[in-house]
Amino acid sequence: MSANVPTDIRFSFAGLARRGGDTGPHRDGWGIAFYEGRAARFFHDPEPSAKSEIARFVGAHPIKSRTVIAHIRQANSGAVTLANTHPFSRELWGRVWSYAHNGQLRRARQLPLDFYAPIGTTDSELAFCWMLDQLRGRFDKHPAPPRLDREVAILSAQMARLGVFNMLLTDGRTLYAYCGKKLSCLTRRAPFGQATLIDEDRRVNFAEETGPNDCVTVVATGPLTSDEHWTDIKPGTLLALRDGKIAATLFTDPGAAPKACKGHDNAD
Repeated sequence: MSANVPTDIRFSFAGLARRGGDTGPHRDGWGIAFYEGRAARFFHDPEPSAKSEIARFVGAHPIKSRTVIAHIRQANSGAVTLANTHPFSRELWGRVWSYAHNGQLRRARQLPLDFYAPIGTTDSELAFCWMLDQLRGRFDKHPAPPRLDREVAILSAQMARLGVFNMLLTDGRTLYAYCGKKLSCLTRRAPFGQATLIDEDRRVNFAEETGPNDCVTVVATGPLTSDEHWTDIKPGTLLALRDGKIAATLFTDPGAAPKACKGHDNAD
């Protein structure tokens, strides 16, 4: 989630958590990161989110944030352990970066690493370390957003050539969402209406919960609600979300060696 004001994520999290071992097969751990400025508040648990006491705690407390990454895991690389639960985090340019990935990457073990090293044993964390290594080597300090957007798109396309790469990456200011196979997104803004979760008997009238200038974009593998218009993201597309809006949309062909990417900045 990306928002222009601190926002309560409990509604969407309730639907996602049910998919972790109840309405879905992703029972091999879960995690969530709430950003507060340069830092982030993390919760991780190798237990299924549908049965996790930590997930119940998170779902019962209105932790408001402008940027949130949540992940439920179905293990295909690495054991079911705390060290292998997403989102993973590292420091770069004086900010906490976090990352989550769905999919499987062939030959990930061959990725050259320099500064960053994985703690767990997943291909996902290896890819994260590699991406941050590449960014750290190319820029001494945080580059301008359009330039960073394009570098993240190029690196994401390189990862997509190794397998399925559905990815979320953020430093708390920009939330990147790369669709390697399947992702959907939804932007909520005035006039707000009612939303009903697909995975749980729960609904909310956002007109009663939000202000007229609020803007929130949610990205998920598949739609979380049944009565809102979700948009499927085309594979090979990177979205750069800032302040609740899709600030840039970039496309690279994951089947070709990426040298440049096509994209546009969105004012709204």
